[in-house]
Amino acid sequence: MPRLHAELATTVNSHLAAVPPAQIRAFDEEISAVPGLVKLTLGEPDFAVPDHVKKAAIESIQNDDSHYSPSKGKIELRKAISKYLEQSRHVYYDPETEIVVTIGATEAVTATTFAMLNPGDKVIIPTPAFSLYFPSVSLTGAEPIKVNTADDGFLLSAERLEEVLAKEGPAVKAVLLNYPNNPTGRSYTEEELKALAKVIEDHHIYAIVDEIYSSLMYDQPFHSLATLLPEQTILISGLSKSHAMTGYRLGYVAGPGEFISTMSKMHSFMVTCPNDTAQAAAIEALENGDDDPQKFKQAYRQRRDKLASAMRKMGFEIALPDGAFYIFAKIPAQFGKDDLAFARKLAHEAKVGVIPGNAFGPGGEGYIRLSYAAADSVIDTAIERLQNFMNNLG
Repeated sequence: MPRLHAELATTVNSHLAAVPPAQIRAFDEEISAVPGLVKLTLGEPDFAVPDHVKKAAIESIQNDDSHYSPSKGKIELRKAISKYLEQSRHVYYDPETEIVVTIGATEAVTATTFAMLNPGDKVIIPTPAFSLYFPSVSLTGAEPIKVNTADDGFLLSAERLEEVLAKEGPAVKAVLLNYPNNPTGRSYTEEELKALAKVIEDHHIYAIVDEIYSSLMYDQPFHSLATLLPEQTILISGLSKSHAMTGYRLGYVAGPGEFISTMSKMHSFMVTCPNDTAQAAAIEALENGDDDPQKFKQAYRQRRDKLASAMRKMGFEIALPDGAFYIFAKIPAQFGKDDLAFARKLAHEAKVGVIPGNAFGPGGEGYIRLSYAAADSVIDTAIERLQNFMNNLG
């Protein structure tokens, strides 16, 4: 086994070295060795990819669809994305110049921040938030401004945004919003987005919006900032959650052509082009799979209600999620606020895997995140074990 030469030990990107590993994945890996663990850790749908989508992928392979596609993605897929966004967001994006197909929403976020930001810039991120956002900003040399929304129902209000912009000054170039949110499941009403759009417009900053969970809204309609402010909004989404295609790594970015031309350059440096077979599957999903997310959503709603009801009876405080597939639960006060210790104890003693809330930034302390994307049988077992655990702690 080769060992790095001692003289090379400090030859490393100092910005990257200062960034901790992805906390969600790190904690999931830490507890995965616990024998008999039932996992509600990752946002991984338990459903199979719809058969018609799998068939399109198989046909792509059989037809030797195995060559470099255009860097921005196949034009057929970009047209399908354009049609979908026009129907759902009421905004027309030119498939030639205003859409880029990416390797999941993860690459979309990173390519967007690297195309947009310079050292010294700032990006406002309401927290708790998906932990990927923080290094995606900081590795550019920009600063993530984490705004704790725990006391505001886990939503960024227009008034709060105004306050933060006044404090942070002209170095702020963007606000990064994820709705429905990971980890809280909270989303914005149309009126709340209109108020935010007015502030964003007045201050001439970008809105980077991650809408990967947009097809999974339960009790209110989904509204997009892109509908209200398309000239300043960079829209990120994909098919991982809507069609259970996490492993296909298929995402996209849509926005004004002037920005997309720069972002697509960064994208091409990072990945050259997206995968042909995944693109073939995505075309089928977008063109003939409108009903697929509806089937998933019905099951997720039932799981949400079951898990939330059971946990409230155990003493957890929960803001019922508007969408996505996560419960963000406040640990009962008598058990303290150390969510990392609580999650470790839960894994080792009750054999239930969850993610500590501190992984999601300020406002996450004292909370745990549970994914109800797991199978019903797994959720039932987790509820039973969690109930026994809480009874013994009490």
